[in-house]
Amino acid sequence: MPLFNVYPLYNVTPVAGKGLFVYDENDTEYLDLYGGHAVISIGHSHTKYVTAISDQVAKLGFYSNAVQNSLQKQLADKLEIVSDCKDYELFLCNSGAEANENALKLASFKTNKSRVVAFKNGFHGRTSAAVAATDNKNIIAPINAQQQVTILDLNDINGVKTELEKGDVCAVIVEFIQGVGGLDQATTEFFEQVDVLCKANNTFFIADEVQSGYGRSGKFFAFQHYNVTPDVISIAKGMGNGFPIGGVLIHPSIEAKFGMLGTTFGGNHLACAAGLSVLNVIQDESLIDNVHTISEYFIKIAKTIPEIKNIKGRGLMLGLEFDFEVGDLRKKLIYDYHIFTGGAANKKLLRILPPLTIKKDHINQFFEALVDAIHN
Repeated sequence: MPLFNVYPLYNVTPVAGKGLFVYDENDTEYLDLYGGHAVISIGHSHTKYVTAISDQVAKLGFYSNAVQNSLQKQLADKLEIVSDCKDYELFLCNSGAEANENALKLASFKTNKSRVVAFKNGFHGRTSAAVAATDNKNIIAPINAQQQVTILDLNDINGVKTELEKGDVCAVIVEFIQGVGGLDQATTEFFEQVDVLCKANNTFFIADEVQSGYGRSGKFFAFQHYNVTPDVISIAKGMGNGFPIGGVLIHPSIEAKFGMLGTTFGGNHLACAAGLSVLNVIQDESLIDNVHTISEYFIKIAKTIPEIKNIKGRGLMLGLEFDFEVGDLRKKLIYDYHIFTGGAANKKLLRILPPLTIKKDHINQFFEALVDAIHN
């Protein structure tokens, strides 16, 4: 049976990974500076991660949410400590799209409203409401387009104010650092005013931290760079280091009700074991401190390369912008220099989303290859 052909694929077949590297079937080593869309947060095949999953599957891999699962509570307690989000409750699901879908559903339930405000170049997933709030008409089917969504420019605070005062907006959803869109960020004033406007208009402020969360921005969550209190925080990519897991952090002012949200696989035993191991490694190995160190080092070198016209993002969620489209450069980096990087909606932007365990030697290897690739 052929695979349904929905992805343009590079001619590389990884079969193993260790730390910052993946290896193909010929044992060729590739430096991974993309982490599979920012998913690999603590490095490939981290010993503590492998042990946690192996030990758990040997005992119990899955049972439904109809019974007690103490691992869910352990994960929630550890997340509260490591993230410093002490005033939230956790709902577990399987992916970033599910996290955003549940966040939007929760907002609609609680406000009894249905319209959503989102922003240009935003990406929130491919499920029904999440994809409708995504600024990409090519992936929105007619069934999704029935959702009521208004797309505004980042930093258009007057637009946000006007839309919220109409009284029918259940949620404003925003990435504090845009991922697929190209690492754009709004101003501090904008984010903080949106928070105030949402609270004044019975509208949920949803922080989409699916890509920017779990330390990638230099704080555990990117919204923590600002004086805001999101009603709901969606999380996923770095949460399981490759094991499918997502979640929604929900402010305790929002009362739960049986049947309001639900999932078969969300919060299963294996997912929780994976999630706990990731948080333990982030804490034990001081990976957020490493994000600051490596980010500063990376930016310092990037500023010395004249072909790089702009450096975007924060922490280890970075973009290098050129005055030419980078598609061919990415291919050259993969095939000639064996380095994975990412692209974006901005075709002139090279995205860098490495595991948080990255070291300076890896940065040196990348920039040496980049300069050589540009000039040859």
